[in-house]
Amino acid sequence: MAKLSISDLAQIKQRASSTFQLRSGQEPVDIKGHKHLLICGGTGCHAAGSQTVRDALRDEIAAKGLADRVSVVETGCNGFCAMGPVMVVYPEGTFYVNLETKHVPQLVQEHLIEGQPVEKLLFKDPKSKQFIPLMMEIPFFANQQLIALRNRGLIDAESIDEYIARDGYTGLAKALGEMTPDDIIEEVKTSGLRGRGGAGFPTGLKWQFCQKTPGQEKFVLCNADEGDPGAFMDRSILEADPHSVVEGMTIAAKAIGANAGYVYCRAEYPLAVNRLQLAIDQAREYGLLGQDILGTGFSFDLSIYQGAGAFVCGEETALMRSIEGKRGMPRPRPPFPAVAGLWNKPTVLNNVETWANVPQIITKGGAWYASIGTETSKGTKVFALTGHVNNIGLVEVPMGTPLKTIIYDIGGGMPKKHRKFKAVQLGGPSGGCVPAEHIDLPCDYEEIAKVGAIMGSGGMIVMDDSTCMVDMARFFMDFVQEESCGKCTPCREGTRRMLQILEKITEGNGEDGDIETLEELAEMIKESALCGLGQTGPNPVLSTLRYFRDEYEAHIYDKKCPAKGCAALLEFQVDPDKCKKCGLCAKNCPVQAITWQKKEVAVIHRDKCIECKTCLENCKFDAIY
Repeated sequence: MAKLSISDLAQIKQRASSTFQLRSGQEPVDIKGHKHLLICGGTGCHAAGSQTVRDALRDEIAAKGLADRVSVVETGCNGFCAMGPVMVVYPEGTFYVNLETKHVPQLVQEHLIEGQPVEKLLFKDPKSKQFIPLMMEIPFFANQQLIALRNRGLIDAESIDEYIARDGYTGLAKALGEMTPDDIIEEVKTSGLRGRGGAGFPTGLKWQFCQKTPGQEKFVLCNADEGDPGAFMDRSILEADPHSVVEGMTIAAKAIGANAGYVYCRAEYPLAVNRLQLAIDQAREYGLLGQDILGTGFSFDLSIYQGAGAFVCGEETALMRSIEGKRGMPRPRPPFPAVAGLWNKPTVLNNVETWANVPQIITKGGAWYASIGTETSKGTKVFALTGHVNNIGLVEVPMGTPLKTIIYDIGGGMPKKHRKFKAVQLGGPSGGCVPAEHIDLPCDYEEIAKVGAIMGSGGMIVMDDSTCMVDMARFFMDFVQEESCGKCTPCREGTRRMLQILEKITEGNGEDGDIETLEELAEMIKESALCGLGQTGPNPVLSTLRYFRDEYEAHIYDKKCPAKGCAALLEFQVDPDKCKKCGLCAKNCPVQAITWQKKEVAVIHRDKCIECKTCLENCKFDAIY
């Protein structure tokens, strides 16, 4: 097709406006009117069978003669991952969860033909035990504010027209047609946007450094090499709204004077890679990438570089070496990438979430963005909320939102009533644990740092009182040690030695002096490691020592694990004084190692026990030790 001009964007938006009036609920709810069934097509819902549900819906709708007034649209990730497959019916906004193909005939008959929602398929609030029919009345959604995720679950991720209809590429048109590079940078600086990849460096300042560095060739890079355990923010944005990243990077290219860019995305994200490549192809076809974009004379193009899954390649200089065809290992800084980055050319690198914010900042203005959040941390932040929490999923909230709001109001609190909130791990392997005493902590860069954690890219793992904090530290240290590139001795050898000590403690072989050795090694690694992986790797150990030192001491001196998480320190016996004789442990034992009779205390047979801890997980009375 012919390349678009700025006026063409407005025409596409106008053509599709009725679609989004319907999906936003602006049209009157008419049971016999046109409906859009938006079914989540993110990786999580795909794994749960959303594609077969989608196909069954289309077949059933066609069989009932409803195809002329009911559209089934596959979107990207909706965000409510624990409930997948999920679907929203517009214009009323009815929200269905845990769909299966067997539900399709009833759903089509009762909702689409008879006009009555199918109650058993609605979301059931874990607190009130009431069914909630409308998506925006569910606390998980109602307590969020979306900017980076503004299009999640609302558009067909593979349609550039639907993105344009939601103000897509309006920011690019403004940046290319009305603003100078200095204007763009000043707008981003005014917004207060800080890098969402973890470091929180001011985005506009980074762009300004690169812009002022002399050079005929410059690059714009996107770090989509999300590798933190439990993190899925970047992947979900690429699956649901890839054009926002393309647009954001193109705006930055205009600001710094770059003509080429790369998105570095790990190959384990095939759906994200495929949708991003489709978005790039569509943008090229429309003339939104390539030569003479929107007839303004500016040229810029993008390519995808697939990483092999090395966590260290999330570090900017290691990422650039990988694109250059070298082994992904960091190099000393300075010079920083803004001066000498990819192929030693001036380079700007930001992560997926940062880029997704840029189009809205340019469209609505930096002052609008800066009005959200706190004094030092502006805008919103996306978190991957997971762990011991009812509502697992992708969450976007204003900076400064208390942890308690995220965990309880949005996350729905602990799934097991007899368990209490213990801590939350922020920032993944580079972050730290925030204990229950800081549950009211505002989520911004400075406040989180004060308690020994970091914002990181947005991983938020909630832990209840069944979590052993020593074992949790061991898990993250195992990850860091495995992912160390080995280039510098402090990280290569120091993390290995820390892991050995942690393994010894959790196996019941801890000794006097182990805690002091861990602290000494941690400080040495933080001060002398070459890159951020090593410098922040000891954080989970240091934060657990800060808040849960008594658990380390119990492991070492009492040979006990207070949380009953370390199998080597358990006897796997039943305390007759605590046992309520319910038999849940025996009923759930996978190897029938427990005998129990009504009104009798259960007995664990050690010769059969495989120490899987299933009995511990099912006992509500703390009767197994």
